[in-house]
Amino acid sequence: MARIDAGPLQVFGADLARQLEALVERADTDPDVRAVVLTSAHPTRFISHADVKWLQEGGAQYVARLHSKADAAPPPPEYVGLDRLHGVFLRMNGAAAVFVAALEGAALGLGAELAWACDLRVMSDRDAFIGQPEVLLGIMPGGGGSQRLTRLVGAHRSLVAILDGKPFTPAQALEIGAVDAVVAKETVIARATALADELGKRHKPSIGAIKRSVYFGGSLPLPDGIKLEAKEFLGLDVAEEGQRRMLAYQAQTRERGELPLYVPGGYEEALRAGRTEG
Repeated sequence: MARIDAGPLQVFGADLARQLEALVERADTDPDVRAVVLTSAHPTRFISHADVKWLQEGGAQYVARLHSKADAAPPPPEYVGLDRLHGVFLRMNGAAAVFVAALEGAALGLGAELAWACDLRVMSDRDAFIGQPEVLLGIMPGGGGSQRLTRLVGAHRSLVAILDGKPFTPAQALEIGAVDAVVAKETVIARATALADELGKRHKPSIGAIKRSVYFGGSLPLPDGIKLEAKEFLGLDVAEEGQRRMLAYQAQTRERGELPLYVPGGYEEALRAGRTEG
């Protein structure tokens, strides 16, 4: 579990972006990390929204670099702009680990966008709301909110919500699919952890391949999405672990005279374990 501590106002700024980048890198590459639950150190806020100073100064610096043209100094290595922020969220979408947002409180702007970038979202039934208020500041979502929310709830619902700036209540978010579960506030972390533990039992390379196929292939034209799926499938099909499990499945079929997933209780046990026997 990763607990987000973004100061007394719980705003998402460059420091948090860099910490998240390191966390996602570890989750993707460490074979022992199968799932991550993101929660908050703040009692009533998951993430308030972006650090507005960071957004405003970033825009001003961008304009200054455009005006300077060839004379503009490159941003320092620690600089976090839109490209780097988008890269972190896209890495989450393609990572071989499951990310679950535990929303015990408010998630606006970049807080909502971080939640949309996770694979699952568990929300408190009180003291919580989620949405994109950027239009009220004369801007719009910049962390992928207009894209990921649209893919979750559909174009029209996303458009109206972002144009209005009004957040979803827990009941509204659950009804339209913006979150996956709404539970009592005191059980949010437990439910998020249970989901993370359950899905984290699956084969780690399979998790990454499935996520890339769904997130990146699902928005491609169908023939291109099929090609991406085939590429990911073949990588797993020829790998040592996939071959070993499929050979074991065949051996169990011969031994029992029945397909292991159709043996009484076999499918349920495989779901609990995250794998077939062998």
